[in-house]
Amino acid sequence: MNKIKCVVEECQYNSGNSCTASSIDVASSGSMSVSTADDTACKTFKPNA
Repeated sequence: MNKIKCVVEECQYNSGNSCTASSIDVASSGSMSVSTADDTACKTFKPNA
């Protein structure tokens, strides 16, 4: 499996700046036209308990 870098400390899937989720879901962050990474959002995010 490929490593996915994650720097979101508040996500329960972040372990040492790597995503440990079995799969990820990335979508546009509201706009239908995506042209930069800032226009995207990780839908797999789960806050730490």
